[in-house]
Amino acid sequence: MNAVILFIIGIPLIEIYLMIKVGGYIGAFNTIFLIFFTAITGIFFARLEGFRALRSGFDQLIKNELPIYEIISGAALAFAALLLIIPGFLTDTIGFLLIFPPTRKLFIKNISFGFNKKKSEYKKKEENIIEGEYDEAKDELDDNKNK
Repeated sequence: MNAVILFIIGIPLIEIYLMIKVGGYIGAFNTIFLIFFTAITGIFFARLEGFRALRSGFDQLIKNELPIYEIISGAALAFAALLLIIPGFLTDTIGFLLIFPPTRKLFIKNISFGFNKKKSEYKKKEENIIEGEYDEAKDELDDNKNK
C-alpha cells in the first residue's frame, strides 16, 4: 500500500521536475510542443504495433495455437498508449520503450519470469501434499461396552 502511494505521488513530482528542467533549456512553448508531439507520435506507433500484434494473434489462431504472447503484447501496447497520452517525459520514455518490440519482449520476459518463479514456489509447496482415502471405523472399545 505504501509503495502505491509513493508511486502516485512520486511520478508526478518527477514529471514536473523534468518539465521544468527541459523548459529551462528549450523554452516553455517548445516544451509544450514536444509533449504534444510525443503523445501524437506515440499513439500512432502504438496503433501501428497494435495492428501488428492483432495480425500475429490471428496467425496463431489459424495455426490452432494460443496467442498468449500476442494478448500480453496487446495489453502492454494499451498501457504504452496510456503512458504516452499522460503528459510528461518519464511516462513518454517508458511508453516508447513498451511500443518497440525488442524492449517490449524484455519487459514481458522479466515480468513473466517473476510469475514463473512464484508458480514454481507454489508447485514446491504443492508437492508436499499426500492424497489418500479413509474409512470411518468403529472404535473397538465402544463395541466392547455395548456387549
